[in-house]
Amino acid sequence: MKLGMLTACLPGLSLDRIAPWAKETGYEALEVACWPTIGGRDFEASHLPVATFDKEDAERTRRLFAENGLHLSALAYYENHLHPDPNRRQEIHDHLLKVIDTASLLGVEHVGTFIGRDWTRGVAENLRTAEPVFRELVEYAGERDVRLIIENCVMEGWHPDGYPGNLAYSPELWEWMFDLGLYLNWDPSHLTWIGIDPVPTIAPYADRIVHAQAKDIQITPGAINRYGFFGKAIGRTDPWDTGWWRYRVPGRGQVDWSAVVDALYEHGFTGTLSVEHEDPVWGGDEQRVKQGLTIAHRTLRPLVIA
Repeated sequence: MKLGMLTACLPGLSLDRIAPWAKETGYEALEVACWPTIGGRDFEASHLPVATFDKEDAERTRRLFAENGLHLSALAYYENHLHPDPNRRQEIHDHLLKVIDTASLLGVEHVGTFIGRDWTRGVAENLRTAEPVFRELVEYAGERDVRLIIENCVMEGWHPDGYPGNLAYSPELWEWMFDLGLYLNWDPSHLTWIGIDPVPTIAPYADRIVHAQAKDIQITPGAINRYGFFGKAIGRTDPWDTGWWRYRVPGRGQVDWSAVVDALYEHGFTGTLSVEHEDPVWGGDEQRVKQGLTIAHRTLRPLVIA
């Protein structure tokens, strides 16, 4: 197992600047953000020019990682592949193909993304729509020796009423997507707030958990009694603000990281545990984000064998 970080939390820095800082901090791997541009939403970044990426870019990137002793664990483009606007959906699919092509050029095995959801339709109809879409994407990736890994984020902010906006949030849906040839980028924080104990979900799906993200969560005592499970219904100006929980860096929330890492080891996980920083306390500027990443590293380093 390697301890890594997702670069999306540092959109203002180039990969050339992130890599040496990650090395100095003690990280072993990077999950590299590959959105088309900066600014679509918080915690997105464009750290590789996948639209124009060529063999020279690949050689330059491999050299950067080699010089810093880092592993490139995955390319990251977490978007809604079932977006209700067909034009936007096609843009997202087209960009994902470029990310897959870039991963192939670099020899990177994993590309992370979402299933997504058309929030104007029910779950069953979405799943029927998704099956041919993802069979095609999985085939395209497989021809290039790349696996598509799906994060189990709920993406409640994509739905107008705060319902799940990414249909990969539960083990029931994981089993559906595994049948399509997809793998799991497992994250315990999302499971925690929807009422699923994350640790017992590792053993049954160990053969499909090929990458994992380390994000913590802090639940405000008693706040759910006002808003209910789905969060604020009135005056929800920020679609991501449920009012009763928030993401934190590992060590500042309630995920039992000792139990998580122990279970990953027990069930043979040999991938990267990648810190995903979306902590509002340790956010807002580069210095505070780096401090948050340092806290995460100090929390996880004693647990992950270097």
